[in-house]
Amino acid sequence: MARRPTIHDVAAAAGVSVSAVSKAVNGRYGIAADTSARILQVVKELGYESSLVASSMRSHRTGVIGVLVADFEPFSAEILKGVGSALRESRYDLLAYSGSRHADGATGWERRSLSRLSGTLIDGAIMVTPTVVTASVEIPVVAIDPHTGRADLPTVESDSLGGALQATRHLIDLGHRRIGFLGGRPDLRSASLREAGYRRALTDAGIPFDPQLVQVGMFLTASSREPARALLSLPNRPTAIFAANDLSAIGVLQVAGELGIDVPRDLSVMGFDDIPEAIQVSPPLTTIRQPMQRLGATAAESLIALLSGETSDAMRIQLPTRLVRRATTAPPAPPA
Repeated sequence: MARRPTIHDVAAAAGVSVSAVSKAVNGRYGIAADTSARILQVVKELGYESSLVASSMRSHRTGVIGVLVADFEPFSAEILKGVGSALRESRYDLLAYSGSRHADGATGWERRSLSRLSGTLIDGAIMVTPTVVTASVEIPVVAIDPHTGRADLPTVESDSLGGALQATRHLIDLGHRRIGFLGGRPDLRSASLREAGYRRALTDAGIPFDPQLVQVGMFLTASSREPARALLSLPNRPTAIFAANDLSAIGVLQVAGELGIDVPRDLSVMGFDDIPEAIQVSPPLTTIRQPMQRLGATAAESLIALLSGETSDAMRIQLPTRLVRRATTAPPAPPA
């Protein structure tokens, strides 16, 4: 049996974005007439009309996509920018939602939020750094930076393992051998992969792993300060610290300043994300850039495809990361 054409097939054949296809087939404004005509011709040639039947079976459409975030912090803000950019060419509006976690504690808040919003306020949802990987709702859901364990949802994430390898190897190449690691939320796959990349880089370089050099900062500046202080107060403290995200790295910079430790002369600091604040701190932070806005845009495009009737089987998208060298890393100071 021939594979049914998808919205991605139409976009590729017409040379446009997925959101442009969605806009054309739904007769929305904001797309040039000749572009719309070309898309509709491709739709006809590929037989994509039959695929649209599935999406028309659902009634009571709201035309709204919800983005659920735990907090409106720098990472989620960049994600929202990417989602908004992708939806600008579609027929969907964006609803950013951060539900109260008082009743559920730190885990499972997404389920209650989805139950409140689905079917009445939103047609589909994007969950950012969720604490759960399952969703018992009838609307399609895509997760960004998913939870650990088996993910039953389509997911979009960055190459955390490869990025952590790059970060740690950068420090090793500078000459550092005593490298600390400040980890993130243990329930997120990205945090586990970043620690795995750190450990693998040490092993590859023949550097023994030292558990004393590992602390957990939970991806937040405030909660990273005491773990950073513990690392920097060791009798034989690290000459470099790789923090699992930029907010944690900023916490390290703050504590180092309070302790009179000069960065990068006495301590190299490495982050992950490349949030706008990374270049605003002093000195500007060396980090691993993950395409945060692209993560949001890709999740939105995937959700539009699901809303158009495509299946989510094995939908797991990983985007590349890259090293951004700034002013917080340098060779270790020579022994006194």
